[in-house]
Amino acid sequence: MPAATPSTYLAIDVGHDRLAAGVVNDYGEVLVRDRVATPQRDVWPALQRLVRRVVAARPEDVGPLRACGVTCEGPLDRDTGTVDPLHMPSLRGFEMRHRVHELTRLPTVLASSSQARVLAERWIGAARGVRDVMVLLLTDTVEAGIVSNGRLLGGRRGNAGQIGHMIVEPDGHECVCGAHGCLWAYVSGAALAAEMNRPLRRAPDAVVERTGRMVGRAIAGAAAVFDLRLVLLAGTVPATFGPPFLEAAAQELDQRSRIPHLRSMPDRARPLVQLGVAALGREAALVGAAGLGRLALHQARGPSRPSAGADAAASTVASR
Repeated sequence: MPAATPSTYLAIDVGHDRLAAGVVNDYGEVLVRDRVATPQRDVWPALQRLVRRVVAARPEDVGPLRACGVTCEGPLDRDTGTVDPLHMPSLRGFEMRHRVHELTRLPTVLASSSQARVLAERWIGAARGVRDVMVLLLTDTVEAGIVSNGRLLGGRRGNAGQIGHMIVEPDGHECVCGAHGCLWAYVSGAALAAEMNRPLRRAPDAVVERTGRMVGRAIAGAAAVFDLRLVLLAGTVPATFGPPFLEAAAQELDQRSRIPHLRSMPDRARPLVQLGVAALGREAALVGAAGLGRLALHQARGPSRPSAGADAAASTVASR
């Protein structure tokens, strides 16, 4: 009997700088991918065209599309399936999950970009086999995806992991959210570039070190709350700032974590809370989006849930 053809999943990533879509198989391999720059207006028509193009390009010899995962910068609302991204005002209040489901006729799951990334790293990346892990995404957006005891955390409305709005410097810099002292205001790529009036690659050593310290401070709080084993940093900021940034973050994490089970030093070779860099690059967004659809589909087929539509599948993942 011939081997069964692996299922495939439609993956969509909605970012303020680019729209991406792809077809991913059960092994986390991206079979088809395409992307376009995110327009200032008319984002949905551009996304529709992109998705139709990707679906049309799916090879005939691969398995059928089983589900669709959509990731978008937060905040979002799990119950209504709407998004409210801070950097994309034209999409605020947009019914993303419903509109994608109408377009694709697939069970559709909506989650944040960072929640998808942590699934990707656990699926085929640096967090395989790790049950307590956080991926911290540091681009113009600052957010985290968290898996605790093997389960993806979604929170009340699907916004678990908005670590960018953790206060790291009381009465500090103003954030895009309107508060003062948020991590976002100190470590996002846009905030850093605006403060320095130069690109990230030309950041002085003092800024690189301060950015690492602020990130380490936030990680220490998250590690204490979620009892993490591994923290992976992803995005343009760690990729540009490199080892000095990572070292500053590790030192701050250790200084702020005095409880023995949280210490990352003095034995750096065997830290209790490991700090590293995500293994997957920009493709992590599509792999993770497919992972959302794959996870929801598998959970919906479980013995306690014999069948589920798009909204039920979304709830299954995002409320964990």
